[in-house]
Amino acid sequence: MQWYLPKQLCLILLVLGGCIAHAQEQNRVITTGVPFLMITPDARAAGMGDQGVATPADAFAQQWNPAKHVFLSQDGGVGISYTPYLSKLVNDIFLGNLNYYRKLNDRSVWATSLKYFSLGDIQFNELIGGSIVDQGTERPNELTLDLSYALKLSETFSMAVAGRFIRSDLKINSNTDTRSANSLGVDLSGYFQSNPFKLSENTAVFRSGFNISNVGPRLKYDVGGVKNYIPTNLKLGMGLELFYSSNNRLGVYTEFNKLLVPGPVATYDENNNFTGYTQPDINFLKGISTSFSDAPDGFKEELKEITWALGLEYVLQESFALRTGYFNESPEKGSRRYITFGAGFGLPQMDIDISYLFSTSRVRSPLENTLRFSVNFKWGNPSP
Repeated sequence: MQWYLPKQLCLILLVLGGCIAHAQEQNRVITTGVPFLMITPDARAAGMGDQGVATPADAFAQQWNPAKHVFLSQDGGVGISYTPYLSKLVNDIFLGNLNYYRKLNDRSVWATSLKYFSLGDIQFNELIGGSIVDQGTERPNELTLDLSYALKLSETFSMAVAGRFIRSDLKINSNTDTRSANSLGVDLSGYFQSNPFKLSENTAVFRSGFNISNVGPRLKYDVGGVKNYIPTNLKLGMGLELFYSSNNRLGVYTEFNKLLVPGPVATYDENNNFTGYTQPDINFLKGISTSFSDAPDGFKEELKEITWALGLEYVLQESFALRTGYFNESPEKGSRRYITFGAGFGLPQMDIDISYLFSTSRVRSPLENTLRFSVNFKWGNPSP
């Protein structure tokens, strides 16, 4: 994609962006920096309504719940995924994700991942004396690099901690020497997987999990000294997997999410006239504590800030899987609502997954009608 933008047009777009942000504030939508961290990177989770905190472990557990790694049955593995973004409009905006995990023993695992979000090429031109002068090309991008350690505390429960470096480089002027905005984030997660038990005539396994992710300072951008909260988030989930035989099983999973950043609050001018809604300028720790009680309409509005997802996964002979799911967000808090479908194909040392999304809201998803792909390579047997 090539954007041929004179500087005057860039200024107009920035003003329009401010108007859009103001409109969102009027609706009291919670906004954060680096929102790409909330995009589901792997096709397996995407096929189940964008959830993964309590689903069976795979190579992409780092993105959802690192504590799941200790329940994997291989010594190590690599997960690679590619997600086109706004694919109906452009062809060079995408999210790439690379994951690696390695078992240290049967109770502990370390893992790392790299997530890269490219906003495509932006070419700047300026009209000088009736001629178009090339002002250079920029490729805005954002990325994260993280490392986690998971430990099995019992036969059925594990916990993990992860650290994350976050970099946001959104330069929009080739003649300005602006630096990237950087921050650090910490995750704390837990995962429970029961021993198999009898449920009616079938064998079942119950799973649950939580993850408090991206706890860290705000990003500070050079332009205007703007500070943006990173998407600190609380995930809670549970699920039940039924084994109808040794060759086929069905899993049902649900997940709830809430952003732990302060929501927009009412602001007034010197004459006590209402001027709109803006996020308060407070540190991230205070923002977490106030995020449960700062909604202007009280507890009723706080509940609207919680998104939920429901997903199904059917696996046949560990070689083929069908998935579907539904994701729901309140119309007053973003109105993301969509149905997802997915499929998986299993080989002895590799799994391939694809997914597809249909929006059910008037607010169209940037990922609508987009195929997402991920590949999981695995090797070895569990360490003794």
